[in-house]
Amino acid sequence: FQSQDDRFAFTAEWYDPNASLFRRYELLYYPKDGSVEMYDVKNHRTFLKRTKYESLHLEDLFVGNKITIFSRHLSLVDYGDQYTARKLGSRKERTLALIKPDALPRIGELIDIIINAGFTITKAKMMVLSRKEAADLYVDHQSKPFYNELLQFITSGPIVAMEILGDDAVCKWKTLLGPANSAVAQPDAPDSIRANFGHDGLRNAAHGPDSVASAAQELELFFPSSGGRGPANSAKFANCTCCIIKPHAVNEG
Repeated sequence: FQSQDDRFAFTAEWYDPNASLFRRYELLYYPKDGSVEMYDVKNHRTFLKRTKYESLHLEDLFVGNKITIFSRHLSLVDYGDQYTARKLGSRKERTLALIKPDALPRIGELIDIIINAGFTITKAKMMVLSRKEAADLYVDHQSKPFYNELLQFITSGPIVAMEILGDDAVCKWKTLLGPANSAVAQPDAPDSIRANFGHDGLRNAAHGPDSVASAAQELELFFPSSGGRGPANSAKFANCTCCIIKPHAVNEG
């Protein structure tokens, strides 16, 4: 799979809280010795000289992942060159799985489908979106005739946003969802989520981004890497306790 001279390149972003802006770097990883180096893209200068960093591994390197290098939290937003895209492009991705108000009563069934499809749920949050938050999510639909109805529906009750991880996650999740209109999905993709959990083109059970770039943007709305909290968690708990799964148990499956 790799030669001694392999070097993988990524575009990485770091949120600078002092300047309130994102800084972009070229991140280079050398699997032969586990070393990394970073270049400041804007200022065209070396940010981190090639240094061995044992906490970073090849399996951590995929677009959409968040990594930490010497206490700096970085988001991998793109491949740095065609070689890296070709070698690692089929590796794991992260995407947004959004369960809409109409399907929330069946959230358990939907989570089972997600897990059985081979995804890992890495983050989850229940919330009620404000109109502004909904507008940020559906900014690309502003010119559509159903835009106001869409905002009214998505803010009508609780939703669940999940960050899911898997091989080719963006495309795989979209395929699992099926056609956007549930009435079309029922004859054309009868095993899809929208065919079995949705009702029409608006109340269609769930949402997923169309591309890796869109997935990164939408995940940032719900699970910001800049230190913000995103939409407030609306989940309420009663008569419950906390269960912590320790690392060795997770590693053992």
